[in-house]
Amino acid sequence: MKNTKLPTASKVTVVRQLCNYIPIHLVPRLARETGVDKKARTFDEWSHIVSLCYAQVTHSIGLNDVCDALQLNSGPLSAIRGATPPTRNNLSHANKVRDAVMAEKLFWAVFEHLGQVAPEFFSGKAGKRFARKFKRTIHVVDSTTIELIATCMDWAKHRRRKAAAKCHLRLDLQSFLPRFAIIDTAREADAKRAREVCAGIKDGEIVIFDKAYVDFDHLWNLAQRGVFWVTRAKENLQYKVVASDTVKAGGKIVADELIELKNAGSQNAHPGLMRRVVAWVEVDGKERLMTFLTNQLTWSAKSIAELYQCRWRIEVFFKQIKQTLQLADFLGTSANAVRWQIWTALLVYLLLRYLAFLSNWAHSFSRLFAIVRTCLWRKWDLLDLLARYGTAGSSFRYRARPEQAFFPGFI
Repeated sequence: MKNTKLPTASKVTVVRQLCNYIPIHLVPRLARETGVDKKARTFDEWSHIVSLCYAQVTHSIGLNDVCDALQLNSGPLSAIRGATPPTRNNLSHANKVRDAVMAEKLFWAVFEHLGQVAPEFFSGKAGKRFARKFKRTIHVVDSTTIELIATCMDWAKHRRRKAAAKCHLRLDLQSFLPRFAIIDTAREADAKRAREVCAGIKDGEIVIFDKAYVDFDHLWNLAQRGVFWVTRAKENLQYKVVASDTVKAGGKIVADELIELKNAGSQNAHPGLMRRVVAWVEVDGKERLMTFLTNQLTWSAKSIAELYQCRWRIEVFFKQIKQTLQLADFLGTSANAVRWQIWTALLVYLLLRYLAFLSNWAHSFSRLFAIVRTCLWRKWDLLDLLARYGTAGSSFRYRARPEQAFFPGFI
């Protein structure tokens, strides 16, 4: 049967169209600023970026996987602004000695560029169905641990037999895009990174984080800056109830109180009042009793609980990047090589999300990733390809059948 849904032909490959969203002047400029250009001879910095992006999109599991594939496609590769295929030694050496600060700066430079080209990309509707009543920017702060191999990555050891890197991230709930990130070893406690991650939050905005980021001195600093915060209370919190609001018997809200900290050290760090809300919250289909803290004294207790429920969206973000992009098999064992790969993963995620925005993609991120990955060297119009596959609804339901409720051979 003839396929009538073939996308429009293009003069360039899909992988070239993806790389073209990186402005042509950025990589050479950042290479000069970071000194990477002085360490690039036969394998230039642009070829390095293209190779790492290709490794992310194709889920390459090793240096040979990347190098062999690019050498076999050296012709179409050279059309991507003269990129050249690396050898195993060249790619390994580049990941080890070229400063990964360039990858970090490239991500934020492309982020800023796309924001200027399409401002509506950053004011998206990704989070509005989760926090419709809030007309201000909502930030979610959390971290994710990326497991590494302890036997060959001693620099990342955080337990006796475990090694890991950690990504501390601030996610904009409205656009579902990262606004700040720190990549370090897993030894660093979350609370120690809280000030850095929240430094860019402006007056009147909201930040949500879990109890691992609770630092009373930092919470008071946020309140003094006019930032509203919502978090969970630790079990050993020592406090005194100053005032209590009546709550409906049998409802989701169990308690709504104004409290002050009882411990002298905690009171010095946070001398003002804070609000304590105890509510039943549904987690994984089960009701759990949770205690929240906030410096917002006027919103309803239900709104506070709903705000904290929005925090689970950052777990979805971490799931997307860890299950689709290549953050399991690393192309190098040094700290610098790991940072190169993680920042490149975030860059590819940004480019794919931008493609989803341009094509009005209505399906999951994993399906978008799969479609782009399977046709990298095809000469198809990428936006037309995604538009054709994205026209159907974003959710599908299958009609249940009685026999699906039984195991074969069992009554």
